[in-house]
Amino acid sequence: MATTTAPWGETKPTALLVLADGTVIEGKGFGATGSATAEVCFNTALTGYQEILTDPSYAGQIVTFTFPHIGNVGTNEEDIEDLNPAARAGAVGAVFRADMTDPSNFRSAEHLDAWLKRRGIVALSGVDTRALTALLREKGAANAVIAHSPDGKFDVEALKKQASEWSGLEGRDLARDVTSGQSSTWTETPWVWNEGYGDNGEPTAHIVAVDYGVKRNILRLIASLGAKVTLVPATSSADDVLALKPDGIFLSNGPGDPAATGEYAVPMIKELLKADIPLFGICLGHQLLALALGAKTVKMHQGHHGANHPVKDHTTGKVEIVSMNHGFAVDSNSLPEGVEETHVSLFDNSNCGIALVGKPVFSVQHHPEASPGPQDSHYLFRRFMNLVRERKGEPALEER
Repeated sequence: MATTTAPWGETKPTALLVLADGTVIEGKGFGATGSATAEVCFNTALTGYQEILTDPSYAGQIVTFTFPHIGNVGTNEEDIEDLNPAARAGAVGAVFRADMTDPSNFRSAEHLDAWLKRRGIVALSGVDTRALTALLREKGAANAVIAHSPDGKFDVEALKKQASEWSGLEGRDLARDVTSGQSSTWTETPWVWNEGYGDNGEPTAHIVAVDYGVKRNILRLIASLGAKVTLVPATSSADDVLALKPDGIFLSNGPGDPAATGEYAVPMIKELLKADIPLFGICLGHQLLALALGAKTVKMHQGHHGANHPVKDHTTGKVEIVSMNHGFAVDSNSLPEGVEETHVSLFDNSNCGIALVGKPVFSVQHHPEASPGPQDSHYLFRRFMNLVRERKGEPALEER
């Protein structure tokens, strides 16, 4: 699949994407120089490239954007999803069809190229992203090296060897790399036009969020429903969590293989379940909850990455369009007795949600907070808070 001409208008490539099978894809380099080894996936979202690239769930991955025009809204400090930008949690590389355009948006504070450099993200453009996406759909998510050298000098054979020898995401615990280093409190609420982000004022409930690589917009939506949110690191013990006297517990999204993270997370979650406190999980948190309940997880062929995925909620019979970002999934056939499947993907019928029968415990695979994406699933945060409010003897919020 290596290109033979230079559609980006230069005589030689200044960036390469080298797949583990030996495929070499040439392009024009942007962002950071150097190289990064990771898994290549494709994302079908039409908006939100900055939120995507800063989602900690993308740690260890190179994102191919199927939408051709990237860069037109620039970047800013408000659309970052990881909690600690200095840690550079998120994607290590990006692949674009067209050269990134100059920003033309009133919220833009920095050109995407400069922002990528500052974040240490290697990028290349001039790639036939449709062909690359078709390749990934056929052969599955690929291990690869993305490299950027302004002088166009590459040791291609060394890059091929580097890509082929990388062990991949299976068996890797990446939550330790992106989690918060210490406990902290979150009070920020969602962005409002012409106002920016708000503050939750005087919260009436206390939610403890276990941070496996949480996104900011998740915390904002929980805070907006009247909750004080205390973040704790991924390696916290059940005693650490329960000592904070939570009204509810949240298990966050995050990167890597859930079975690897589960080596320390699953025993902790099992102890939390004994406390019979309302519990809600998203993405990696969903997978870890499933493992704690006795189910299994599997590596997907190509994963789900985008903001246009149809999911059916069996509890309401409704179909919602959701944002997704995961390369592992819960095996529906492994769900034990007492655990019901609540949501399924209408693309491939893979599991997208579970609930513990008779207990205030549930989780979903998709990202109901969106950012980017549709807001069809925001009701799940109200569903969680209603379990908390019920325990506190407070009236329920409307699930809309």
